[in-house]
Amino acid sequence: MRIIVVCGAGASSTFVALRVRRAAASRGQEISARAVPIEAVDAALAEADVLLLGAHLATGADELECRADEAGVAFAVMPEEVFIAPTGDAALDLALAAVGEQT
Repeated sequence: MRIIVVCGAGASSTFVALRVRRAAASRGQEISARAVPIEAVDAALAEADVLLLGAHLATGADELECRADEAGVAFAVMPEEVFIAPTGDAALDLALAAVGEQT
């Protein structure tokens, strides 16, 4: 599964993506996760299965969800506690749930 983590400029999402990759590796799952700044979302959707959106961008979630849906990409907004969690387990679980996989 390929996950893109979207925030404003891509800085904080870099840390979330790193934690998601670590959580996936600890579970033995082959998952890629990368940070994407909001202005690069459309290009990134072509190579993604799930878009995880930072809670601070939730006001624009409807538009991004439509764009993800048009690209056939699952979508979820990360609650703040998931976005700032010290591990990537909750974010990974959210991504898996978005594509209908058991956690």
